[in-house]
Amino acid sequence: MTDRDYYEVLGVGRDASDDELKGAFRRLARQYHPDVNNSPDSEEKFKEINEAYAVLSDAERRAAYDRFGHAGVRGAGGVPDFTVDFSDFADIFGEFFGFGRATSQARNVPRRGQDLQYRMDLKFEEAIFGVDKEIEITRDEVCSRCDGSRAEPGTSPVKCSTCDGRGEVRQARQTILGSMVQVTTCPTCNGSGETVESPCKQCHGRGLERRTRKKVVTVPAGVDTGNQIRLAGEGQPGTNGGPNGNLYILVNVRPHKYFRRKERDILLDLEINVAQATLGADVPVPTVDGEAILKIPTGTQPGKVLRMRGKGVPHLRGNGRGDQLVMVNVTIPNNLSSEQREIFDQLAESLGSEVRPQERGFLDWLKEAISG
Repeated sequence: MTDRDYYEVLGVGRDASDDELKGAFRRLARQYHPDVNNSPDSEEKFKEINEAYAVLSDAERRAAYDRFGHAGVRGAGGVPDFTVDFSDFADIFGEFFGFGRATSQARNVPRRGQDLQYRMDLKFEEAIFGVDKEIEITRDEVCSRCDGSRAEPGTSPVKCSTCDGRGEVRQARQTILGSMVQVTTCPTCNGSGETVESPCKQCHGRGLERRTRKKVVTVPAGVDTGNQIRLAGEGQPGTNGGPNGNLYILVNVRPHKYFRRKERDILLDLEINVAQATLGADVPVPTVDGEAILKIPTGTQPGKVLRMRGKGVPHLRGNGRGDQLVMVNVTIPNNLSSEQREIFDQLAESLGSEVRPQERGFLDWLKEAISG
């Protein structure tokens, strides 16, 4: 029994809500419970905390305390005029001391099955345009022999003799708060409340068997490495009537011989000769749609990026496509015939020998070309 102000004991204001009171009690009970706190005064502090919460968590007692103080909740001789109902605290103690509510109820509620993951490798073009791919997955399914009962056909599970079908065992334990019951999952039936005397020969009493299934997965156009495709309900089976988990397809796109990808654009390096760069030309280039003609402007410089609109990646969640960006590289010949050399000598004489320093680098040029 304490003479300290109950609000001070719990560390809350006089206008504290029920949730604030319960939160303060949880925090302090966890801190001062003698099972976890070995300090000499932990037992007294814990009793003080429980007394304060028992009063303030009851609307009538709290009103009497607010009006008359300790005298309003204590009888003759200063003895507390109430009995602490520790069943109100069962969820709190059970949360971190293992007492209170039945664990079998939590164990036997419907639970969703686990998710599965499958890695799918795609060709570059398959990722761009989408494809239907057949895959094989191995997962648990309800046993076809016992239909999930775990028992041989013609027999049935029986009530567990250890827990009498409750799925839990109870053990009384004396604590500073009085006699409390510790509830644990039955070790014989693992919480199910049933045992199988004649296990199914096919699943060995699991109720599940491993099966390999073929599935056709529709891969949408525009996926990229790291994207996931969700197949709802194609994962592991749930328990106690819970839903199946999901199957997640993790996409990996294999590198292409020519193309690279930057978000919705496709990048291509293209080599042209000096004459094509100088005079301009119409040249055939590969695209994911097939060969197309690209116009090389007159005087194209090395590193120039040319844009082919609508030749890129389809938008995954929308209409339209990105572009194909062609980076031009001018090939300088290193083995000239005598005739070619004579032509270049004449060209060199015509152009002169003056050189000019360049103010901007290649990367600046590339950035401007891509953004424009």
